[in-house]
This record gives sequence, structure tokens and C-alpha cells, in this order.
Amino acid sequence: MIPASISALASRRAEFSALLERWAAINSGSSHGAGLARMAAELRATFAGAFPTAQFEELAADAPGYNPPGAKALRFRLRPQAPLQVFLCGHYDTVYGADDPFQTCRWLDADTLNGPGVTDMKGGLVVLLAALQAFEQTPHAAQIGWEILLTPDEETGTHGTRAYFEDAAKRHHFGFVFEPARPSGDIIHSRKGTGGAIVTCHGRAAHAAKIPNDGRSAILGLAAFALAASKIPAALPGTLVNVGNIKGGSPATNVVPDLAQAELDLRVTQMSDEPQLFARLRAVADEVAAAYEVKFDLNLWLNRPPKENHAVEAALFPAFQRAATDVGLKPFTWVHGGGASDGNFLGAAGLPCFDGIGPEGDHLHSAREYCRVATLAPRAANVALFLHRLASGEIPFPR
Repeated sequence: MIPASISALASRRAEFSALLERWAAINSGSSHGAGLARMAAELRATFAGAFPTAQFEELAADAPGYNPPGAKALRFRLRPQAPLQVFLCGHYDTVYGADDPFQTCRWLDADTLNGPGVTDMKGGLVVLLAALQAFEQTPHAAQIGWEILLTPDEETGTHGTRAYFEDAAKRHHFGFVFEPARPSGDIIHSRKGTGGAIVTCHGRAAHAAKIPNDGRSAILGLAAFALAASKIPAALPGTLVNVGNIKGGSPATNVVPDLAQAELDLRVTQMSDEPQLFARLRAVADEVAAAYEVKFDLNLWLNRPPKENHAVEAALFPAFQRAATDVGLKPFTWVHGGGASDGNFLGAAGLPCFDGIGPEGDHLHSAREYCRVATLAPRAANVALFLHRLASGEIPFPR
């Protein structure tokens, strides 16, 4: 049987659509301090009004060079002594800055809202809010305590709030990450870890017409490195190497360039991939340096560990699917995602979690971003019913 508060979510579609449109109209680009503050104030008022007995904290999200001064995370906690503790999270920053031309929403049809952050992830925040509102009215809600964390810096790397996720992982049993679902409706069971590299090639300058020429081109050396590095994933499945940009040389084209630099995007599927990938990159640099008589400096890093599939997630996923079917969602499965989220930090810290459980949409990080608003209520109902069944004991939590 589905509690009335969960069944009633379907009748609130217009309310959820209006809330999403209002939130998306607030520019909360990751670097827009005033916009982030306005969005945080909206969220604080909305969530505090919905859960007046929850403890509220405003947390510093200081990260000089990444976050604007004064950026804050919001945390709400209720029943921290309950037998089962769950963690629900989302970010309220977007990739659209204050000067981005994409600032307003428009309806593409009765079900499709196009706008900045409508899916990634203000739509997810609507789902989170609605799910807990419905769950709190169910008869066994007291058996579950929860914590909400809303952050201003996911899009730029969670530099100011990472510790809050890692700390939360220690005191909860399960997590929910309200990043958008795939356009198919599928959710995420694992994600690649993300990192990067700055590769600097040092050559030897000389006049290009000198005969014989004792110059050593840093650009050619770096190009050879880039071509070889891009082939690493074929030999090391689960990794990704993307050469994002190359710069070097000078306006004088008659000079053999002695300096060139590239930035790479690096991703791994398992933590064990990291040392192998870094070793391969260093080996490529050594081989190219010897062949082209140049030198390389490599700065390699991983800033988000991979989210690997946890045994508790696998045990609970069929029950999550059943709850979805019972509230009328179309069948879905879960898939591996190449993009990262704050679920990466939770998973790496040992907290099992469902990720990508927000609304359906697509074309994230572009002016074509859209949300299927008809999926807001059923996605919230899915989470609420799953929580209700955990609270009642119908779904036993794996210990």
C-alpha cells in the first residue's frame, strides 16, 4: 500500500513546475557570489518552512581561487538519533555565469522546460524537497533520521565542501544524490574518478633556417606526446585521456619553439587505475623525450576518486526499482557514468548511495538543457516510498 502523502505528489505537478521555474530564473553560476547568496536564501526559506523542526546550519565553503568569498553550504538535520540515518545531497550552483546569454526559461512543450540548471540540478533539488515532504507524513518516519546538504561549488570541483561529504559518510548508513537521471530514466551505479594533467615540454630554440639545425621543437615533442597519450585507454580499459588544449611557441614563425604546454582531462573507473595511468603517461613522456631530444615536466592529479558500485547498493537496488514501478515510473536500470558528482566522495568514503535519481533531462551545460517536468513528482515518490519501506521494515537494510 502506498501512503496517501506519496500518492498525492502526482497532484502537485503544477506546484513543482512553478518552483523549478522560479529557482532556475535565479542565476547561481559557481563564480557569481551574489547569485549564490540569493539562491541559498531561497533554499533556506523553502526547506526551513517545509521542515521547521530540523536543525539548520550555514557552513563556510571557503576555497580561494575557486569559490567566491562568502559562499555557503546549507545543512538540515532531523532525528540524528534514529536507528537508520540517510544522507541526501544536491548542489545549487550551475555552469552559467552572470554574463552567460542563457539566463531565462522557456517551455518547449507542456512537459519540457528549457532553462539554466533546470536538470543539473535545480530539478534535483525539487525532487529532494518533495520526497522528504511526502516521507515525513508517513507512519514510520521516526525510524529514519536524515541530513540534507546543499552546496555551492559542485560544478567547479567541490573544493570548499568536500570535507562535509567525507564527514557525513562516517555517520550515515545510506545516501541519495539527486543529480539528473539519464534521458532514458536510468540512474547511476558508478562513476569515473576525475583528474587532470599539465604537461610542459621544453625544447631548444634556434633559427628555423639554420643549417644544420640544432633546435628541438617543443611543439613537435608535445604533439608526439599527445598522440601517444591518447592511445593509452585502448590498452588500459576504464581510463580516459583527453588533450584539452595546447599552447606554445611565439608569433615569430622562424623560431624553433622551445616551450609548449598542454592540459589533459584524465578519468579512471577504479582507484587501481590511477597508478597504472600515471605510470603510462610518465613512460610516454620518457619515450618521446628520448626520441625528440626534449624534456617534459608532468603535473598529474586526481581530484575526485571514482564511485565504485557498493554491495549494499546492489542489494537494495531491486527494492528501489520495485518502488519506482509501484509509483508509475517507467522501468529503468542503472549504468556507469563517465561524469563525476559528489557521489564520488561519498562512495570513496564508504557510504553506499544511489546517484542520478533526479528528474529526466538532457543537454546539460548548454543552452539546450531541458527537464521533463512530468518526472519530478514520480521521481520524488520513488525515493519517498523506498524510504517508507525502509522505515517500516518492509525492506530490510543490509547490515
